[in-house]
Amino acid sequence: MKLGRLNHIGVATPDLDASIAFYRDVMGASDITEPFVLESQQVRVCFVNTPGEVNASGATAGTQIELLQPTAADSAVGKWLEKNPLGGQHHICYEVPDIHVAKAEFEAMGKRVLGEPRIGAHGTLIIFVHPKDMGGMLTEIMETPKGAH
Repeated sequence: MKLGRLNHIGVATPDLDASIAFYRDVMGASDITEPFVLESQQVRVCFVNTPGEVNASGATAGTQIELLQPTAADSAVGKWLEKNPLGGQHHICYEVPDIHVAKAEFEAMGKRVLGEPRIGAHGTLIIFVHPKDMGGMLTEIMETPKGAH
C-alpha cells in the first residue's frame, strides 16, 4: 500500500448551512461547492476548497474539507453525531490509483474494510477502513478521479 494524496478531511456537522457560513465568514473560504444530497450515504454534503499548489501537470490541487450533515438519524454520520453532537472531524481521505487493489491489500494486512467499493461524493469508488485498524481514525480510501492530477 502506497500513501496517496490527501484528498479531503470529512467534517460531520449538525447544520450544514451554519458550517458553510463558518468557513466563509470566519475562515475566509471563498470556494465552497453547492450542497447536494448523496442518498447512498444519507448525507447532505458540500466541499470547501482550500488553496492548492500547482502540480507537475499544471493543475491546482488543494485539500478539501468535506462537510457532512446526515439526512437520517440512523445513518452512519447520524449515529456519529449522536455521540458527538457538536460535530467535528469524522474521517480522513487518501487517494489511490485502483480501489480494488487497495481493498485487497488492506484485507491482506488484516485491516477491516467496511463494505464493498461504492460511489462516493466525488463520483469515484471509495471504501472505508475501520478506525481501530487505522490508528484510531476512520479512513476513507478513494480512487483518484480519472484525469485528475
